[in-house]
Amino acid sequence: MRTTLRIFPSALLAAALAAPLATTGCQQQPAPAPAPVATPAPAAAPANDDASYRRWENETRREHREMEKRSEDERRQYNDWRREHEHEHH
Repeated sequence: MRTTLRIFPSALLAAALAAPLATTGCQQQPAPAPAPVATPAPAAAPANDDASYRRWENETRREHREMEKRSEDERRQYNDWRREHEHEHH
C-alpha cells in the first residue's frame, strides 16, 4: 500500500505532462471550404438571331445595344424570352 502511495504522485505528474502531448497530436485540421459552384453565364445570341434579338428589344422597350454589352441579367431575360418564342418564326 505504501508503495502505491509513493508512486501515485509521480504517475499523476507524468499523466498531467503527457495529456497535452497526446491530445494535440490528435487534432485534425479543418477541411478546406468547398469551391463555390459557378453559374454559367447565358450564352450570347447566335449571329443569325439578330431579328429575334431586335424583336425582343422592341417588345421589352429597350434601346438597341450589342448583346455583349448587356448585363448578365438582361442576357438571361433575353434567353428566357427566346426559349418561350422559339416556335414563332418572324
